[in-house]
Amino acid sequence: MIIILYVIHVLIALSLVGVVMLQKSEGGALGMGGGGMSGFMTGRSTANLLTRTTAILAALFFATSILLVVLGNAGHAPRSIIDVGGGSPLTAPSAPGAPAMPSPASPAVPAPPAPPAEPSAPLAK
Repeated sequence: MIIILYVIHVLIALSLVGVVMLQKSEGGALGMGGGGMSGFMTGRSTANLLTRTTAILAALFFATSILLVVLGNAGHAPRSIIDVGGGSPLTAPSAPGAPAMPSPASPAVPAPPAPPAEPSAPLAK
């Protein structure tokens, strides 16, 4: 049932994109020939037809979207974080004053400094 509804949903989405692309651009903001549909479906009646078709397809798109969500969640019981429990916090010290990391028994001795590097010869041009 859900697969059939997915197929219908995709067909509605593609049809909606096609109908929107057929409509005449009002403002010409993009400027790339959007307003000049010379022979195909010209006139005021086609604008009303395309507007109504867009509205119907949009309503069907929303309806199938909601129906897919309802059918997808049909077998799941609602859960709450309070009912399930929050789990353990990320960092919880065992005692309020206890340090997070144990201190080492003896301080670490720093490594001796590295000897200075020999200067390299200049590259020949």
